[in-house]
Amino acid sequence: MSKYSKEDIFRIVEEEDVEFIRLQFTDIFGMLKNVAITSSQLEKALDNRCMFDGSAIEGFVRIEESDMYLYPDLDTFEIFPWRPQQGKVARMMCDVFRPDRTPFEGDPRYILKKVLREAREMGFIFYAGPECEFFLFDMDGEGRPTTNTHEMAGYFDVAPIDQAENVRRDIILNLVDMGFNIEASHHEMSPGQHEIDFEYARGLITADNIMTFKMAVKSIAKRHGLHATFMPKPKAGVNGSGMHLNMSLSDLTGKNMFEDIADELGLSTIAYEFMAGILYHMKEMTILTNPLVNSYKRLVPGYDAPIYIAWSAKANRSPLIRIPSSRGESTRIELRCPDSAVNPYLALAACLAAGLDGIKKSMKSPESVDKNIFAMTAEEVKALGIQQLPETLGEAIDEFRDSEFMKEVLGEHIFTKYLEAKEAEWRMFRAQVTDWEVEEYLYKY
Repeated sequence: MSKYSKEDIFRIVEEEDVEFIRLQFTDIFGMLKNVAITSSQLEKALDNRCMFDGSAIEGFVRIEESDMYLYPDLDTFEIFPWRPQQGKVARMMCDVFRPDRTPFEGDPRYILKKVLREAREMGFIFYAGPECEFFLFDMDGEGRPTTNTHEMAGYFDVAPIDQAENVRRDIILNLVDMGFNIEASHHEMSPGQHEIDFEYARGLITADNIMTFKMAVKSIAKRHGLHATFMPKPKAGVNGSGMHLNMSLSDLTGKNMFEDIADELGLSTIAYEFMAGILYHMKEMTILTNPLVNSYKRLVPGYDAPIYIAWSAKANRSPLIRIPSSRGESTRIELRCPDSAVNPYLALAACLAAGLDGIKKSMKSPESVDKNIFAMTAEEVKALGIQQLPETLGEAIDEFRDSEFMKEVLGEHIFTKYLEAKEAEWRMFRAQVTDWEVEEYLYKY
């Protein structure tokens, strides 16, 4: 059931003195884009007649087929509470369509909606909840971001050690004004690092919320003279920023399909098969959950990030997937490798598609690994048949390139454009000479 009708949008815009409406969408790398219109153009927008140049968006289309249309999702209408209260600014998330009024296959939101439809045809509704981490850094005298922070707080510290407590409070209050249900927030492990968790929701709502969350965090941090970054590993020697994804399936009536009280662990066959599908396809979809060269600087031993493709039924955070202890309607799996640079539409689509594949093929999950894998020897890890995630973007590209499964999930357009862009990124990185190399080799050789 829809939250808003066209008449509701017109009424709210008039009553709340909304002057500008941002029609927002994402490119294939999860970068938020928008076309801003005034309230006088609202009727045109709600009739799906707002056009933009798709050739200007990376990974979209060629210049000779550039006309694209934005179809606003009325239920995503929200007013930005941090903007001026006279002549307010609102937004709607949009789907991208071609001039012939067919969905554009290069729109990441379309890809997620396609997999969600498949889940529904199988009798499932997909739910997801992210644990979003980010850094707050100082700006320099010219307003440019640095990687400096004056605070030295750690996990769960409070003010005055946590000097950004009021920044988090401001972020949360603004998000609540936009309809978010915030479950928890706290200082993370590294100086300047923070986490805010918002409520579990249906897959598309969660993806939209992640995009809104990133925009809000960056905007409000800037008001406090700070730079917020979702770069996975902005500093060496400290923990990077992840975005753990909690996932479950319900039936069409809302009953959690991962729960089975008769099972020793309280998990259903569907839960085991869903998890087996993710574990089976993990290597080929790592490029979507960990999309940057920098992502793999986080996925190293010693910094609480998983590198082993395994799961644990206990509070063991060394495997890729763990099962949080809550049961009943809260029964879920937690995928721990995604980082905060993901395109949430593509990452959630890949996770859901992999899980559904596990269900369709009745895949069997391996045995739970309840010991600290980081403390095992290489021989012990090998004896248990535990594989590792790709160690570099280059390895992730190799797994992705050969994946017919990922090509089917993403479609030919996004698969090809994404692969081309990541191959170019990897070539550029490999051509760089880093400070570490100069310090390590210049004198010696």
